[in-house]
Amino acid sequence: MISVNDFRTGLTISIDGQLYRVLDFQHVKPGKGAAFVRSKLRNLRNGNVTEKTFRAGEKVEKAQIDNRKMQYLYAQGDAHVFMDMESYEQTELAGVQIEEELKYLLENMEVHIQTYQGEMLGVELPNTVVLEVAETEPGIKGDTASGGTKPAKMQTGLMVNVPFFVNEGDKLIINTTEGSYVSRA
Repeated sequence: MISVNDFRTGLTISIDGQLYRVLDFQHVKPGKGAAFVRSKLRNLRNGNVTEKTFRAGEKVEKAQIDNRKMQYLYAQGDAHVFMDMESYEQTELAGVQIEEELKYLLENMEVHIQTYQGEMLGVELPNTVVLEVAETEPGIKGDTASGGTKPAKMQTGLMVNVPFFVNEGDKLIINTTEGSYVSRA
C-alpha cells in the first residue's frame, strides 16, 4: 500500500481491481477543510483517462508492473507481433491496447512490454524515436528567420509541427511523450 501523498508521475496503482498509471497529480490544501490530492489517471487495460480525487493520506495499492524487452516485428491485421529478446517467443497485442504507441513504432524497434501478473498491458516507448518525413510542404529559402513551423506527416502517419527548413526524406528525432519535433537525426 502507498499513500496518495507519495504519488508521482508514472506510478502504477490498483483501485478496485483496475490498473491505473498516474499521469498528473496536484496536492490541494484549501483554506477551509481537509487537504486532498486531485489526480489524472489512465486505465492501463482500456486506455481511458479519468480524474479522481483522494483524501490526503488515503492509501491505495501499488501495482507491480514488470517490463520485458521485446522487438516489434510486424502487424498482422489488428494484431501486432512482438518477440522476446531473450527467449525469442512471439506474442501478439491488439491494436486498441497500443493505439497511441503505434504512431511511433517501426519494424524491428526494441521496446519494453509492460506485464502485470502475466497479463500484457501495453508498450513503453523510449523517450525519443527517429522517424522519416513522408510528406511536407517544401521549405522556402529565407523562411527560417521567423522561426515558424509547418505540419509534416511522418512515415508512421504521425503529424508533427516542424521548422520550415525540414524537407521530405529528412530523418527527425521525435519526443514520444509530447509527439513533438526535437531535432534532425
